[in-house]
Amino acid sequence: MLKITTQSPDGRPKTLTLEGRLAGPWVAELERVWKEFKRSSTGALVVDLTGVTFVETQGKALLSQIWQDGAELLVTGCCMRSLVDDIASSAPRRHSEDKTDADGPERG
Repeated sequence: MLKITTQSPDGRPKTLTLEGRLAGPWVAELERVWKEFKRSSTGALVVDLTGVTFVETQGKALLSQIWQDGAELLVTGCCMRSLVDDIASSAPRRHSEDKTDADGPERG
């Protein structure tokens, strides 16, 4: 199961928050939500992965596409950091540069 929520805090980037497993039919659901999220947004976009517990191969491919589309990927934990580092090192970025918040979760 994957919970997907959107937030648009005043003065902050629009955020898509994921919680649970990015696997099976939830990958297609995230892709649908991402396309709408991206289409309806201007400015910086963040995908918060701090609540994600598992990512399958198709989920990683989608996260790579999301990263290439310019979203910051917010992560914690060594496994998710490794996944995002792998995405960042293997796919060209189309928009903003990588950013890391030294006081909080890593942004990729």
